Amino acid sequence: MVTIRLPAALFVIYLLTHSASGSYPRAQNVTWRSTNFKTILTWEPKPSANYSYTVEFSEIGRNEQRNPHCIRSTATMCDLSVSLTNLNVCYTADVLSTPLLGEPTELTEFPNTASPRFCPSKDTEIGRPTFKLMVSDDKKKTTLYVTDPITALFKDGHQQTIRDIFSDQLQYKVTYRRNKSTGKKVFYSKSNVIEVKDLDRGESYCFQIQAYIPSRDTDKQQGEMSQTQCSNDDNQSIFEVYSIGVIAAAIFLILLLIGLIIAITVVCIKRRQKALQKEKEEVPLNRV
Repeated sequence: MVTIRLPAALFVIYLLTHSASGSYPRAQNVTWRSTNFKTILTWEPKPSANYSYTVEFSEIGRNEQRNPHCIRSTATMCDLSVSLTNLNVCYTADVLSTPLLGEPTELTEFPNTASPRFCPSKDTEIGRPTFKLMVSDDKKKTTLYVTDPITALFKDGHQQTIRDIFSDQLQYKVTYRRNKSTGKKVFYSKSNVIEVKDLDRGESYCFQIQAYIPSRDTDKQQGEMSQTQCSNDDNQSIFEVYSIGVIAAAIFLILLLIGLIIAITVVCIKRRQKALQKEKEEVPLNRV
């Protein structure tokens, strides 16, 4: 009897532990999302009330680490921006389906899903830069002053820009065209102060700028395009500078002002005429 019950008991314990570990669904669609080194690992689905997620990450070939904010969490994302300290290596991550925080367990292995490989300096997307433009006095040169996109990283209390990280690898791709024209010209600059020369005097030109890192793979060399900015056109007509609605409103206000001036003038003239007429009627009575 004893020799039969002991293996049976062990088998029951095995089934319970196996079913417990298998009751947690594996994470799906594990994906890296990174812009300007703001790096977030995301996955699905949202966990039910009886389990959570834990994230483990590591450099390729190194020991696994954990972010304290992503241990037995019910969130479906983990911000690893400050955890990936070596930007020039590649990382992988595992999303483990684990018991809820504070819930005891005897399990040592949990269902997990591995992420794709992620290399911060090669894979993070570069956001759009901002810039100001200044036209020279002779109207033949426009200077673009570019501000580097800031990153999610800090060093010695200073928030770093993409220039701080990529240094001389960073260039800017400038695309420009004459306003209301479809033909475009492109050139590259390593400087944040970019001069565009030999422009037609008095013409309006439109500019767009994006980061360009030639050391990257071809499909990841270019950053997000900036907003378009155009210089003023000295030859624009009033209809090009202002919309029809603005012009109509201005004409209406001018006509209204003229009408008020005429009305006030007419009222003043009539009052003056009445005053003169009254004076004429009172003069004979005074003489008598």
